Amino acid sequence: MNINIIEGGVTSPKGFLSSGIHAGIKKDKNKKDLALLVSEKICNAAGVYTKNKVKGAPLLVTKDHLIDNKAQAVIINSGNANTCTGEKGLIAAETMCSLVANSLNYKTEDVLVASTGVIGVQLNVKPIEDSMTSLIDELSPEGSLSSAEAIMTTDTFSKSLAIKFELSGKEVTLGAMAKGSGMIHPNMATMLSFITTDVNISPALLDKALKDTVNISYNRISVDGDTSTNDMVVILSNGLAENTLIDTENEDYLVFVEALKTLNITLAKMIAKDGEGATKLIECTVSNISSEEIGEKLSKSVISSSLVKSAIFGSDANWGRVLCALGYADVDVDLSNIDIFFESAKGTIKVCENAFPVNFSEELAKEILLEKEIKILVDMKSGSHSVTCWGCDLTYDYVKINGDYRS
Repeated sequence: MNINIIEGGVTSPKGFLSSGIHAGIKKDKNKKDLALLVSEKICNAAGVYTKNKVKGAPLLVTKDHLIDNKAQAVIINSGNANTCTGEKGLIAAETMCSLVANSLNYKTEDVLVASTGVIGVQLNVKPIEDSMTSLIDELSPEGSLSSAEAIMTTDTFSKSLAIKFELSGKEVTLGAMAKGSGMIHPNMATMLSFITTDVNISPALLDKALKDTVNISYNRISVDGDTSTNDMVVILSNGLAENTLIDTENEDYLVFVEALKTLNITLAKMIAKDGEGATKLIECTVSNISSEEIGEKLSKSVISSSLVKSAIFGSDANWGRVLCALGYADVDVDLSNIDIFFESAKGTIKVCENAFPVNFSEELAKEILLEKEIKILVDMKSGSHSVTCWGCDLTYDYVKINGDYRS
């Protein structure tokens, strides 16, 4: 299986164009705030959405438009979440779709919509309407960077990725762009991810592949414990690679899932690394555990712990906080045999054996934890499964960013 990560984004697969412009939703004219993604051909499509009971108007509209698992375009704005905005919010989201549909002669229900930004503020659609001609004129096979920039809020860098691989001798491509920095917690977060592919695959298997890979990628990251109202992952497949239709879980399907898993995990790690105010990526692997479900709960508990995150920020090998987080995870496990290690590019150090302290070099531990990517390795010695989740450290800047988010 030869899966190659390449430079690119949502326009890397055949038949996709995108654009990103400043429409006036954000006050800063130097920041893009409106993006458009289109396919030259109608796509099979699928989506996964936040589990928050409060859902943004764009998410509700997109779910409705995806009932038939078909789509041809996605319009996305940043700077305003269009959430908790009632009937006016739903009208605004539908209007965004109809503006694109009327301009490109698409069906309105084939246009999806997403928004990100401040909650509880009515979205003024007039700047979007006034910018529609520019947004469409800017559509380009080279538009992936502009569109990725236009969906950012507190992100410090844009997040794009593309992957090339083969299916039955045909070269195929996956592309994606994502955003996310704060309100990130397992079961999706204030993150958006838009995935494109030229693979020819049935709607049912596209939906299954998306859900299965989201569960082991975006659903295994946490920045701050807040699950957002607007997060979604959408995938569009236009079939222009002309591979044999994937309509059974055959070898081509397994390769496609592996490529999609690689793409989604890579993007999920980018989001975790770019947590608001973050300086370090934390990766927690719980190994030799009795089931994947238990391992996931344990690993999520560690990466979600404010005390663990604070210790990693301070490069403090406070393994007791890791053990504490494992102890309050809602699972029935034997904690008496746990070994804990810290690891980075500077090496690996065991700090706990059988849930008891071991003599270790504080100096080496500090050196290891000063790196930008930290691994917490937990050996449960009670099974054969292994699960990894991702988070980031908790810093002073997180409070600064969220203390005046609306301004």
